[in-house]
Amino acid sequence: MDVSTITMYFTQYGAIAIFVIVFLEYLNLPGFPAGVIMPLSGVMAARGNINFLWVMVITVAAGLTGSILLYLLGRLGGASFLKAYTKRFPKQKETLEKNLEWIRQKGCVGVFVAKLIPMIRTIVSIPAGVIQMNPAKYIISSTLGIFVWNLVFVGAGYLLGDQVFSVLGI
Repeated sequence: MDVSTITMYFTQYGAIAIFVIVFLEYLNLPGFPAGVIMPLSGVMAARGNINFLWVMVITVAAGLTGSILLYLLGRLGGASFLKAYTKRFPKQKETLEKNLEWIRQKGCVGVFVAKLIPMIRTIVSIPAGVIQMNPAKYIISSTLGIFVWNLVFVGAGYLLGDQVFSVLGI
């Protein structure tokens, strides 16, 4: 998806488009650049087309919904999947175990920090589910991380306007 296509969806569907694109991106599906829709949402909020607070609520809700689904995937079937995966790719077992141990050791702080790191922020939910992290703690730490990440992108669009795309290299 390019910026013009996303702009068209945003103009046509508004808050629904924001939610769907951010949700799909937090599910770690390729081709759904929330890093574009969030600054665009901030630009639209600065222009008065949508309320800034409402954009934040939508993007955090979408991110959290996608994250919870991946957490549940990890919790309900992740261990079986990882067992099959490491059987097929035994050289990956040590790396996967290190990553799971890191999440076990860091807990909520680990999830919060991971939500602030590109690429890792969308996949950390699966190992958190695999290790059976306390759901309430997972949701709180995820919500905080998602809020900070989204605030940076939506806020950049709000403060920088159309220039945000050149600043972010979009």
